Amino acid sequence: MASNNSGSNRAEVPQAKEALSRFKMEVASEIGVPLKQGYNGDLTSAQNGSVGGEMVKRMIRRQEESMSGGSF
Repeated sequence: MASNNSGSNRAEVPQAKEALSRFKMEVASEIGVPLKQGYNGDLTSAQNGSVGGEMVKRMIRRQEESMSGGSF
């Protein structure tokens, strides 16, 4: 199923927007990236990318655990 997302930052499920925001802040805090609500233009691309990359890794891990019945 193709997405019309075209690289935008909108949530595929709009109702999940707040949960994704909390998740992003949690991940940033855990990996030491000083992310804050609002403008974050003072962060490097590497810092921002590390947050997004860690989010994806965790989401994939959770989905794999869900699909396997949580037997990891």
